[in-house]
Amino acid sequence: MTFLSTLLPSALQGLLAKAPAAEPEVEPLDIPLLRRRPRPDELVRIACPDPTREELHRDRHQHRAQWLVRQERWEEMAEALQAADQSRDMTPGAMPVAELMAFGARADVILAAEHALFDGKPARDAPLMAGIEALEHVLEEHAGNAMIACVVAQTHIDIAWAWRGTQGEGEMPPRNREAFAAHFDRAQEILAPYDQDTTGSALLAATRCALLGGTGADARAVADRYARLIDLNPANPRPMRAMGHHLLPRWHGSYAQLELEARRTAARTEATWGAGGYTWVQFDAISCDAQACANLDVPFFIEGLRDILARRPDPHTANLLAAYCASAIGQVPRSDAASEVRAEIADCARWIVRDHMTELHPMLWAHAARGFDNNLRVRSPSRFAAAGRADAMRIITGLFQREIEAGKRVVFTEGRRPIAMPG
Repeated sequence: MTFLSTLLPSALQGLLAKAPAAEPEVEPLDIPLLRRRPRPDELVRIACPDPTREELHRDRHQHRAQWLVRQERWEEMAEALQAADQSRDMTPGAMPVAELMAFGARADVILAAEHALFDGKPARDAPLMAGIEALEHVLEEHAGNAMIACVVAQTHIDIAWAWRGTQGEGEMPPRNREAFAAHFDRAQEILAPYDQDTTGSALLAATRCALLGGTGADARAVADRYARLIDLNPANPRPMRAMGHHLLPRWHGSYAQLELEARRTAARTEATWGAGGYTWVQFDAISCDAQACANLDVPFFIEGLRDILARRPDPHTANLLAAYCASAIGQVPRSDAASEVRAEIADCARWIVRDHMTELHPMLWAHAARGFDNNLRVRSPSRFAAAGRADAMRIITGLFQREIEAGKRVVFTEGRRPIAMPG
């Protein structure tokens, strides 16, 4: 009898002596609802470099030009910009170095203007004109320098879009509309002396294409201007994407013109992209226009996806195409004439992820979830990237549902397909 029992009254001692022995502990019930659901990153293992190799390259070129400009070393910056332009130097993800440097050279002025116009209209004392006036003085001091002319013209174009904002055409206040037009007019004036360019400058051709956003050019003029830029550097897919967007009826073209130029581009760039030229031209157009998507030659588009990845099997391109198919196209909750086409394209994410992805690039997935909107203003890059990573992990986990339900983990490794391992 225990020490405690000797302190109890005799009647209770008798009851204690007759009490049944304590039953053995019972294992808790294994109720599915009570189990902790594994996180996606416990089910799928994939490297997530921060920053990615592509981001490192882009930052390096932008910061180099930005630093030279801050030191007032404009001639040195212009020479480096021209060298990158003439060599057609690009990052691993096919971004022209010249365009990155041109952005770095104007970044301080652009960011100041975007900050002043964040709410659609500047404060009374906002120094909106100080930055662009300083660049105009630089332009005057380096008259005849096409590279500096491109930087200043692009600055005017970017400031114009900052005034334009995300408002609809009918919602723009008169002051914003006037500023938008004035900056585009000034950019046109700056580039006028270079209309007959004989140097084969891709940066100059790209700047002239950027002017189309503020003009009423017809579809033929748009196609011709972009065709010249594409021919100068067919390895750069960005002009193809921009041309397709600008050939939508909402801008300067028609659905028939979009299809025609997509096929023409595929033929002209076949040596570089195979069928991928068709895919690049349709890429952004079909993600924002249901009728363009419904009109798509789907087998040709998917053939282009395969050809792009065969020719550029880098992680940036694999993430871009996977995020595009699964998120930009696959997550559109609309029931319309294009729904079957979207389903076929979204299904391509399965083989792109399984056959080509080796690491995860969250920023690409975040941008894809928002339709690659160029006017998107990201207040917190870290939160934006975290949202992209969460979207990607949710989608990728769904693509491997069969393996996961069999109790396995999916591990991505460099240079080979994902491996399903015991959990």
